Amino acid sequence: QGQLVESGGGLVQAGGSLRLTCTASERTFSTYAMGWFRQAPGKEREFVGGISWSDDSTVYADSVKGRFTITRDNAKNMVTLYMNGLKLEDTAVYYCAAARRPVYGIKWYRDYAYDYWGQGTQVTVSS
Repeated sequence: QGQLVESGGGLVQAGGSLRLTCTASERTFSTYAMGWFRQAPGKEREFVGGISWSDDSTVYADSVKGRFTITRDNAKNMVTLYMNGLKLEDTAVYYCAAARRPVYGIKWYRDYAYDYWGQGTQVTVSS
């Protein structure tokens, strides 16, 4: 069964940048929509952004729009989340997820649209 592995988390000062990567174990993930979610302590997991497989179009939560960017490299089975202008409220465990079926509209934001999840990587933003 396919796996997703996130890496790149860590501690960063507010205003700084981090790059998270999600590497898929199988080539088939190149045809899947990919999403990034995060979960802060005591809060529900929330959608951060996603990228389609067909045209690399992206969608972002309002809270990260203009600061975060998602790209994918299908040759490397990899999706990257570039995070700039980090804020204290960006502190969370970040997860990547993959959806076998096309994801549109509100489904981007819904856990149930995704079939595979990584184990998560911690991002901590300090003041």
